[in-house]
Amino acid sequence: MPTGRLIFNPAAGRLPAKPYLERASLVLGEHGWDVELINAENPSNLFPLCQRAAEDGCDALFIAGGDGTVGTAASALAGSETALGVLPTGTANVLAQELGLPRFDLVHLDALERAAKELATGRVRRVDLGMCNEKPFLLWAGIGLDAKVVNAMEPRERWEKAFATTQYATQALWDSLQWKGLDLKAKAGGYEWRGRMLISVACNIPAYAGGLLELAPGAKIDDGLLDFWLIGGETTADTLMRVFQIFRGTHIDAPGVFHFRDSEAILSTETEAYLQLDGEPHGLVNSMVFRTEKQALKVLVPSSGEARLFSPAKPG
Repeated sequence: MPTGRLIFNPAAGRLPAKPYLERASLVLGEHGWDVELINAENPSNLFPLCQRAAEDGCDALFIAGGDGTVGTAASALAGSETALGVLPTGTANVLAQELGLPRFDLVHLDALERAAKELATGRVRRVDLGMCNEKPFLLWAGIGLDAKVVNAMEPRERWEKAFATTQYATQALWDSLQWKGLDLKAKAGGYEWRGRMLISVACNIPAYAGGLLELAPGAKIDDGLLDFWLIGGETTADTLMRVFQIFRGTHIDAPGVFHFRDSEAILSTETEAYLQLDGEPHGLVNSMVFRTEKQALKVLVPSSGEARLFSPAKPG
């Protein structure tokens, strides 16, 4: 019988999830898993609890929270044989969306039970981790306007998360009124890019901004590469134009937008800028050294999971 831990972040998301996670734990048991349910009590406890699951040789760690919580669990499990299973109880849950897992909200209170069943009967895939200044991230790392917004908003109270999209848009518009962009230099693969940038993001998946936008079409979570997007501009009008372009998918070939893929890169700015990793604030930096840890993490994927995240299987 496979063993697992179900660890949840009680501060995550719009709804208190514990009763629904108790049901999810029962579903895992019904499908052959021996699972212990653990309340992390405080977000600062998440990393050591997740690390202990790997040290104890658990076959899987089922993590309940948002993308920041998932990123913490991923960093704790990196290099181990313990697979990560995502039970989405956060605000956006972008990775869960990309994997095709059901959304947990007031209309879908059984979503965690359905997600548990899909993961219990799913398969294991290996995915990459990105590293930024030796700090791991699973989904994205970025500087610029988006990171400024994240650092201004987080952490939030649960009642604020009920208005997450509106709050994010309002904060982004307010910050854009004062935002003049960053003079940024990027180096990778013997090439160099320079310009005035609104945001600069290293992506491991296609979706961005809570899943509302597809910034990096074609990004794969297991190819050993990061997709770097440098979005030029410096005014509120530029910001609105870029959001519209990304929403329409026309940013790919737009003037002032630079895109490259590489396993290593260095980004630097003349002044300090806010950094976000997996949608969580990480203070101010003026240099970011990126690299990938190829297929460093095992992830449980539902059998009907989103194939676009993964590289095509090689014949034979």
